[in-house]
Amino acid sequence: MRIFKGRKPFYKSVFLLGYPIALQTFITVAVGLLDNVMISRVSESAFAATSLASAFISFFQIFCMGLGMGASVLISRYLGMIKIHEDEENADRSLKQTVSIALRLTLLIALVFALFTFFAPNLVMKMYTDDAILIALGCRYLKYSVLTFFFLGLSLVATIILRCTGQSRYPMFVSIGAFFVNLLFNYMFIFGNFGAPRLGIEGAAIATLIARIAEAAAVIIYLLFVDKKISFKFKHFFMKTKSIIGEYMHFCIPVLISDAMVALGNNAIVMVIGHLGAVFVAANSITTTTQQLSTVVIQGVCQAGAIITGQTLGKGKKDEAEEQGWLFLLLGLALGALSALFIILTKTPMVNLFGEKASPETIQTAYSLLNSISLIIVFQATNSIMTKGVLRGGGDTLMLMLTDNIFLWVIALPLGIVAGFYWKMTPFWVYFFLKSDQIIKTLWCIYRLKTRKWIKRISTGSK
Repeated sequence: MRIFKGRKPFYKSVFLLGYPIALQTFITVAVGLLDNVMISRVSESAFAATSLASAFISFFQIFCMGLGMGASVLISRYLGMIKIHEDEENADRSLKQTVSIALRLTLLIALVFALFTFFAPNLVMKMYTDDAILIALGCRYLKYSVLTFFFLGLSLVATIILRCTGQSRYPMFVSIGAFFVNLLFNYMFIFGNFGAPRLGIEGAAIATLIARIAEAAAVIIYLLFVDKKISFKFKHFFMKTKSIIGEYMHFCIPVLISDAMVALGNNAIVMVIGHLGAVFVAANSITTTTQQLSTVVIQGVCQAGAIITGQTLGKGKKDEAEEQGWLFLLLGLALGALSALFIILTKTPMVNLFGEKASPETIQTAYSLLNSISLIIVFQATNSIMTKGVLRGGGDTLMLMLTDNIFLWVIALPLGIVAGFYWKMTPFWVYFFLKSDQIIKTLWCIYRLKTRKWIKRISTGSK
């Protein structure tokens, strides 16, 4: 198999698609880092409460990623068909129908989360912690986050749709703008600068909402009025989609269900951590931020993998898609090793960044968690590029839905609960077991890639 020779166009495609996504992911993580650092200057309790409240918003965010990435399976394949003029008219119609369904579902799910947050913020916080102080502070943050769901959802899904067409640079610039908007209003409302009221934790929520509104407006306006590759207009939002529902249900819904169940599992992990105490919560927030920074390039390669695989298969090149799959696997291992090195080299500066009002116990726990994730990250990087990239791009969404959830719910989560509450193990091992599904999933990905069963046929539906 020629994996390295004559692959310059492949590397170029990965870079051109991946680097804007990676940079945009970095900006998104930086916005979260900015919030956390500023809130950590208020108090450790405010820091912990914000991280738990944000976990619920992140839960919704993963739903949106599932919707967007599920739709990208079809969008990438249809774009590949259009490029080789295969069933071009039907492919173009199906492309617009897929975008329409994805946006409708996004608004529907945002409505569900917004209503739940508005009417039951106490219940949301009690899912994560039984600490009365953290619950009260978290409710104050959620109060101003209700509308965030709508703008965050539209921005995320529209961004993924644009990326499928190779237009990843514009969303990147939008995210950079949103970062500075968030920075400005954080500075104003958290600390009461420029004549604004000093709102603390509520100020962080308001600043995030303003940034999300600006971001969503910029991306949606571009999709509707500037983009020419999909040419999606406002009227297409209301178009009939019956002819594509079968394909959408078969390929996209499993991605949504899979990501939703994984999100639920990750939330269950946060709940386990939340009930281990405020120290563990604060330490986990530091760890999560560091981990996210270490994987921004991986996120770019993941989505590049899904797009490239989908378009390659859309052109009917199965052998080439398989070769690309093995190369993505090697890229995952290499990037995972680099991520581990990044965590090892930056753990002290990251802990110090948050350490101004952190207790010594929190700092010690954070170091333990960072040491643990530096081992897991190699496997996580590899299987993420395969599951969220290559295998998903091949249409293997149903099998991914099953395996993702079996490994998480049947193996990792029970092991983590037993390690934390019954075996009373150290934070290093509790965290290791909570993330142990990443190791098993990597081995499964290698096996699945070899079988070629991940390459699925996709149709344009009937008129």
